[in-house]
Amino acid sequence: MIRFEQVSKNFPNGTFAVKSLDFEIKKGEFFVLIGPSGSGKTTTLKMINRLIELTKGWVWINGKKISDYDINVLRWNIGYVLQQIALFPHMTIAENIAVVPELKNWDNEKITARVDDLLNMVGLNPKEYRNRKPSELSGGQQQRVGVIRALAADPEIILMDEPFSALDPFSREKLQDDMLEIQRKLKKTIVFVTHDMQEALKLGDRICLMKDGEIVQVGSPHELLANPENDFVREFVGNRKLSINLNELITAVTEGQVLSDTNTISLSAPINEVLEHLASFEQVFVKDNGKVIGMIQRQNTLKVMSQFLREGGQIHE
Repeated sequence: MIRFEQVSKNFPNGTFAVKSLDFEIKKGEFFVLIGPSGSGKTTTLKMINRLIELTKGWVWINGKKISDYDINVLRWNIGYVLQQIALFPHMTIAENIAVVPELKNWDNEKITARVDDLLNMVGLNPKEYRNRKPSELSGGQQQRVGVIRALAADPEIILMDEPFSALDPFSREKLQDDMLEIQRKLKKTIVFVTHDMQEALKLGDRICLMKDGEIVQVGSPHELLANPENDFVREFVGNRKLSINLNELITAVTEGQVLSDTNTISLSAPINEVLEHLASFEQVFVKDNGKVIGMIQRQNTLKVMSQFLREGGQIHE
């Protein structure tokens, strides 16, 4: 879907922002770029829609170099969400969402239906919110509108540059949950920049950890937690003992929900075995004395673990 091939960017002052990046983002993947300040993650994101032009190498989208696309067509087909919400203050919420569909000459009926569908998707009643101005919304509501504006013209790719970092913890968690639900429904290719490892672990299908303009490790949340490439990864993720009481993660299952034994584990299984199963399955079923007693879900497990890591504590057996 998106491929970086030997991509470098150096600025006129001689600073190298990124150096020889080689990686591929799969169609429908939630791909997170993370790293300390100055690691090159935002530069990498902005090269995808040519807000920053690369110095060397190639970026490909659907097998075509981005330099071969008309720049307006390229950007119309890539949604973009910023930390600075950047809604047009003089326009209504509906008019803000409709900007790109109007540029693409959608008819009014189609635009109205799209605006209402998107507002409903993030829990904003169209009758109540479509004619409001941005100043009449809370910060979390404005950012929600920023997200669905990026989705308005149904682009294949969404770029998100630290979109939730300025929000309060409650609004941030709600929007993270919204993004997971949107991705479950729409299966967009999302490239998401964050400095928050908890957020990366919660949202990402794969995480790309960068340092000094280079990639240190790319992998699933499980791979970064269980098999860090080096001390930098271990320290960035959190050098902690990965052990947990499985009973805290088990939820009930309905009769007939277990389809096979391929994704079952014992109640006494260590956390690494649980994580290995969750790398392949959205949930694993827990057996005790040969009987299924519940299931453990991937998202809930990563959320619990990342919360402990963020707070600087250990997860004990």
